[in-house]
Amino acid sequence: MPPDSAEFAHTGISRRQWLSAMGVAGVTAAAGCADEGDPTDDDDAVPAGDQGAQLDLSRDPPPVEGTYHAVQGSSFDTINPLYNTESGAGTAIGYALDQGYTFDGENEVFPLLLETIEDVAGDGSEWRIQFRENLEFSDPYGAYTADDYVYLIQEVHQSDWANTANATDWQGVEVEATGELEVHARLADPNIIWPETFDPLEYPIPKDLLEPYVAEEDAAGLREHEELLDLSFAGNLGPYTLEEWIRDGGTRYVRNDEYYLREVGERNDDRSLFGNAPYFEDATIQILDEEAQRVQALAQGETDNVTLPPDRAQEFIEDEEIMVILEPTPFNTILSVNMRDNGWTHGPGNLFTVTAFRQAIAAAINKEEFIEGILRGFAEPHFTWQPEFSEWFPEDLELTRWGDPNDGVYGPEAARQLAEEALDQIDEDYSYDGDVLVGPEGNQVELTVLYNAASETQELAADFIAREFENNLGIELDAEPIDGTTFSENYWQAEPEPGSSTEIDGEEVVWEEPAPQNPGPRSVTSDNEWDLATIFGLNTYPRNPITNQVFFDGPNSQYNPVGYYPEFDAAGALQGMRNAETRDELTEAAEELFAGLNEEQPYIMLAFGDDIEGYQPDIRGPFENFSSGFDFAGWHRDDR
Repeated sequence: MPPDSAEFAHTGISRRQWLSAMGVAGVTAAAGCADEGDPTDDDDAVPAGDQGAQLDLSRDPPPVEGTYHAVQGSSFDTINPLYNTESGAGTAIGYALDQGYTFDGENEVFPLLLETIEDVAGDGSEWRIQFRENLEFSDPYGAYTADDYVYLIQEVHQSDWANTANATDWQGVEVEATGELEVHARLADPNIIWPETFDPLEYPIPKDLLEPYVAEEDAAGLREHEELLDLSFAGNLGPYTLEEWIRDGGTRYVRNDEYYLREVGERNDDRSLFGNAPYFEDATIQILDEEAQRVQALAQGETDNVTLPPDRAQEFIEDEEIMVILEPTPFNTILSVNMRDNGWTHGPGNLFTVTAFRQAIAAAINKEEFIEGILRGFAEPHFTWQPEFSEWFPEDLELTRWGDPNDGVYGPEAARQLAEEALDQIDEDYSYDGDVLVGPEGNQVELTVLYNAASETQELAADFIAREFENNLGIELDAEPIDGTTFSENYWQAEPEPGSSTEIDGEEVVWEEPAPQNPGPRSVTSDNEWDLATIFGLNTYPRNPITNQVFFDGPNSQYNPVGYYPEFDAAGALQGMRNAETRDELTEAAEELFAGLNEEQPYIMLAFGDDIEGYQPDIRGPFENFSSGFDFAGWHRDDR
């Protein structure tokens, strides 16, 4: 599918980052029982011709024909570019309005509205942004220039009244228009991968449109401004022109005959594909709430793109009339363990707080069987807090392969040995009676794993994990369904206690500005006790690994619902990442972080799943890559 606004990665936390930090997908996006064969085999997934191949940007323009029709499952609250925080709405906005750049299949910056974005100081402290010359708003707003970009940042995002979605991205950043099309940005906290944070990305908004609201400090009016809601100011700045937004129904577009990238294609042989872009006469995003309706629409040829549930993916992979693209994602499938004082409900103490016991859990769950049996093969094993496609994955380190039955640490002997190491580190009287872990009163340890009641896959996953606990740890694990919202509000979050503190390794740690997702020390707990849960997956930020400070920058980090206290110097590693002046320095510091997380398993890491995208077989453009959709303006129907 075309790129959306989901994969934002920031050095500070904002509302749109909260949305991208937590995914209710986890294993909710997977389903079913194991099937014969390898469902990720390329010969099956890309059955013919150049289906599923990245477009050749130097080819001649194809014919313009037909409609591109996509289906989503959720409607959007707004398509105002200044206030939207929803991924689906970000896709809808992106049909009609480009941003400065995206990333290509090699994870390199791919310029859109920008010509260049350069680190002029060499240490990430000062950047020069150069805009293209041929960017035009609709009448009466004229050309898009550096003044529009700077005004939006200084007078809106950096104001104390507008409260826009991107406001925190610009804290500590000074911007100045140094030419009609040139901006200099100075960062109080230098960042050598500033483009990868997505912070510089802004939708183009006319200064003249904003000025009345700035003068009156009218945030409510800005939210409801008609042109911001119908994108009628967009001019030549997007491949399609929005014709209609139907609340709860979707959006309709027509081809933009003045699209600025055409000139880029005409001038540059390596971008000639864009010489007559875009290549559909019109486009539509339709909202269908029911998953069965969405899948049926694809099967019957009524739509060009649907995200498929894994339990239906194999049948479409085997169907030559459908093209299936497996897109890797940054969201993980994890088992969360509650290290707070209301975790470990069997009895006294909390073994989850002991690293060796979390390692024992990781060693007790067979990742290979989990991926093949529960996720139907549409995933890769997860060993540290980065997917393997990330530039920052520590491929030179020998990571412990927890739960790998072939080359790693897995099985009852390994898991119980680690569990016994943990028992030696606690005061409470837990022990093994044969193969069974018993508590102080001599009864088998019984715990509960919560799963999303709306997900058959999470139920299967929880049952699988429960069997592995029984077989490899001697623990009876009961699987219980729960509503996802109820879990989030009453289990995952708690009332913050500002100023609360605790002593950790001889030092006092204070929660000065706690949030519901990390309300204070382990003694600050949610309304309801809980042991383990499969409900949420989390973003690992493969383009900007510094953002993982949100999770791991000490016990009082911004997002720490499970009460994890790092035993290695996670804060020091993250400080090294923030201070890095070269990519090599950043890589070295990141290796320290990801090695430590691999060992300590703050969340029990299981898998990285794929987004399973189904397309009509004549669509050209989608390919199996994290950046699929970066060249959406060049997508077309097979012209052979």
